[in-house]
Amino acid sequence: MKIIIIGDGKVGYSLAEHLSQENHDVTIIDKNPEPLRKTSELLDVMCIKGNGLSTKVMLEAGIKNADLLIAATSSDEMNMVCALTGKKLGAGHTVARIRDPEYADELTVLKRELGLDLVINPEQSAAREIARLLRFPSATDVEHFAKGRIEFIEITATQDMPFIGVPLKNIPRKNIENILIGVVKRGDQIIIPNGDFQIATDDRLNIIGRPNDVFAFCKKIGIYTQKIKKVMVVGGGMIAHYMATNLKLNDIKIKIIEIDRNRSVELAEMLPDTLVINGDGTDKALLDSENLGEMDAFIALTGRDEENLISAMLAKQSGVKKVIVKTTRIDNPVLFHDLGVDSIVNPKLITANYILKYVRGLNNAVGNPAETVYKIVDGQAEVLEFIANKTTKFLNIPLKKLKLLKGVIIGAIARRNEIIIPHGDDVIKPGDTVIVISVDRLVMDLNEIVVSIGG
Repeated sequence: MKIIIIGDGKVGYSLAEHLSQENHDVTIIDKNPEPLRKTSELLDVMCIKGNGLSTKVMLEAGIKNADLLIAATSSDEMNMVCALTGKKLGAGHTVARIRDPEYADELTVLKRELGLDLVINPEQSAAREIARLLRFPSATDVEHFAKGRIEFIEITATQDMPFIGVPLKNIPRKNIENILIGVVKRGDQIIIPNGDFQIATDDRLNIIGRPNDVFAFCKKIGIYTQKIKKVMVVGGGMIAHYMATNLKLNDIKIKIIEIDRNRSVELAEMLPDTLVINGDGTDKALLDSENLGEMDAFIALTGRDEENLISAMLAKQSGVKKVIVKTTRIDNPVLFHDLGVDSIVNPKLITANYILKYVRGLNNAVGNPAETVYKIVDGQAEVLEFIANKTTKFLNIPLKKLKLLKGVIIGAIARRNEIIIPHGDDVIKPGDTVIVISVDRLVMDLNEIVVSIGG
């Protein structure tokens, strides 16, 4: 597909990186020559210096033949005008990043009037992800598939956890019957475990199953499941605004610390039921005076990774059990995990997930494209959701007869009201939702996961 991206900031670069890796013809436009220079050196994409609002620049980029235009500048208004112009000039589909809360309630109207096919709000999406993490505080990552009927979580194995050092095949069936340990990250290794695999302390376990079964498994192995009631947030940006609104609905008390006085006043006016404190979130004395040690969760959301890490470490030292950190860099999650941070939220990766899902659907609309694409273990693997249809080439064939692509497993099957953790005799039927886990493999279509069918 020919894809044009306007805006070579953090989001634009991240999108260009992911889409070029999937062999799309990507052109990126920006007025600033410095980020374009870096992008051209690091990525196999075309870079054009110019104003994305300019019809001349768009035509130079090939807008008339573009399958997709993504407007990802720092200005919502510019993104909307770019998308509208791009559509008028011939772009097949348009996507715009719109971040301002003032537009959040008007997105349906905006999409219709501007001809937008997809609206992306990285901050709002990050807030939703944080809300999911708070509902399951023991998990470092939480995602739902099959309309919420299948849950995927990541937990870290501790030394006092049962089954440490026990081969998976020797764990009593009743303990893991309805869940699957699909992927394990051990140091720099990404492992799809077999029956001989033994869980070790500090392994990051990626588990899939029905929400109740996943919860029951975590409770059985002693994972922390206490309900979150009190949350402290450092950084009063848009993520904090969206999150405070979400958490209020779940009866969670939130306290926001923001260093900028004007922003503090603004937040206090927008969130009358939320306590907003003007102060430095890296000041231990301030955090202690605001009862940091009594918090159930701590979330660092400033624009600087270094400040987020400092305040997160202070929270850990104070005994806060759930610490979530926003990071702006893709290479930081591993460092943060190593330092004890429980969960990492990266708005760029969240945005990339949405875009990848959309692009894959456009690129392969005839076959069995992924309905959902979600990156796990710091972007090193993917969980994909497919709907089996008449084009699926291995319907009603026992899974034990299918030779799957190396690095790929079928994690779960949703069939009407039934959730199946598959075994060799199970089959895939038309209409089934199929959850696939892929490590170091690009999977675009459900049919691609099967190499051959045995007798």
